Amino acid sequence: MQIIDTHLHLVYRPQFDVPWLANYPAIDRAWTADEYFATAEKLGIVAALHMEADVAEGQMLAEAEFMATAHPRVIGAIAAGRPEHADFAQHVQALQSLPHVKGVRRILHTMPDELSESSQFVENVRLLAEADLSFDLCVRANQLHLAYELAASAPKVQFVLDHCGNPDIANEGFKSWSVGLKKIASLPNVAAKVSGIAVNAAAGWSTETLKPYVEHLIEVFGWDRVVWGSDHPVLLLNGSLERWVEASLDITASAAESDRAKLFNGNAKRIYRLEAAR
Repeated sequence: MQIIDTHLHLVYRPQFDVPWLANYPAIDRAWTADEYFATAEKLGIVAALHMEADVAEGQMLAEAEFMATAHPRVIGAIAAGRPEHADFAQHVQALQSLPHVKGVRRILHTMPDELSESSQFVENVRLLAEADLSFDLCVRANQLHLAYELAASAPKVQFVLDHCGNPDIANEGFKSWSVGLKKIASLPNVAAKVSGIAVNAAAGWSTETLKPYVEHLIEVFGWDRVVWGSDHPVLLLNGSLERWVEASLDITASAAESDRAKLFNGNAKRIYRLEAAR
C-alpha cells in the first residue's frame, strides 16, 4: 500500500525557531526530511505534505517557501497563517505565488475559543476558497462545535479536521467526541485526517485501543473524505512511526483495497490537489 503522509512536521534549525518544542524535551531538536524518509520509505510512505510547525510568526512565509526544496518526496506544504490579522489577505496572496503550498493552518486547540468566532477570522478564512487553498482544523474534542461553526460559515472552503478531532482516548472520551464529530461530518466541505490520536491514548496503547475511534471516523465521514497522516515527530511522544503505520494498516485490513487506497493516498491527491507522488 502506497502511503502519502499529509501531516509531517519538519523542523529545520537554525533557519527556523519553533518555540513550543521547548515544552517537549524528548523531541526538542531538528527533524529533517532526510531523517524521516530513511524510516518512512521502508514503511511504504512514498511522499509527504509538510504541516506547518508553528514557527515564530515572523518566519511563517519563509518556512512555507523553504519547503519547496526540502526534499524530492515533500510534494506540498500546508502553511501557517493568522486569519485573525487584518493583513491576512496579503499573506494569502503571497502563498498563492508558491505552487507547492496547498493549504493553510491556524492552530486553534491552544488558543481561546473566541479566536475563530470573530467576524474578521471568518471573513479571512473565506478568502481561501478563491485562492484554492484548504484550511486544516486543529481543535480539541470539546471545540468541535467551533470547528463546525467555522466550516459552516465558509462553505466554499475545503476544511480538513486534523487528528480525528482529538478524542480523549486516555480518559475514554468516545461518547462526547462522537457527538461533535458526527455533526461536523454532516458538512460536505469537511474531510478528516486519521492522525495524531496515539498521543491522546495512555502509554502502552494497542491497535485495539485506537480502532473504535478510527472506525467511527471513517463511518461518519465515509471513505471519500478521509486522509492519513503521521503527525511525526509529535507522534514519538507516545509511539513510533512504525507502530502507527502498522496500527493504521491493521485497523483497515478488512476494508476493500480500493477504499484503503482512498485513505492512504487517493483522497490526499484530490483534497490537497497534489501532483503524482514521486
